[in-house]
Amino acid sequence: MTNRNPAVDAFLDELDHPLADDVRSLRLAILSLPVGVAEQVKWNAPSFTYGGVDRVTFNLRPTDRVQLILHRGVKVRQDAETFTFAADDLVEWITADRGTVTVAPADLAARRPALLDLVGRWVLA
Repeated sequence: MTNRNPAVDAFLDELDHPLADDVRSLRLAILSLPVGVAEQVKWNAPSFTYGGVDRVTFNLRPTDRVQLILHRGVKVRQDAETFTFAADDLVEWITADRGTVTVAPADLAARRPALLDLVGRWVLA
């Protein structure tokens, strides 16, 4: 996997989090998506970019669930008010073009295919 970032590897090697194994596994699955994301450490968590734009970032503050933040860069884009994205109940929208995905550890295996599909579509939106 050529898009692995050694800085993220090092960060995750030191991660003290009850769901660290789930985070590591989901990170590798996201990196394996055919859309070609890159990764970095941002906001003290693994974060994924597409075309140099920040798109998906883990939120590691919750320790009882896996949470991803969906965004379209660091600044609100001009089309934020008219942006639409078809998503199922996985996304809780914060604004029209920013949302959170929260999955309980017990549900992660069952929700993983839908979650990866969502992330793959999101980074291209």
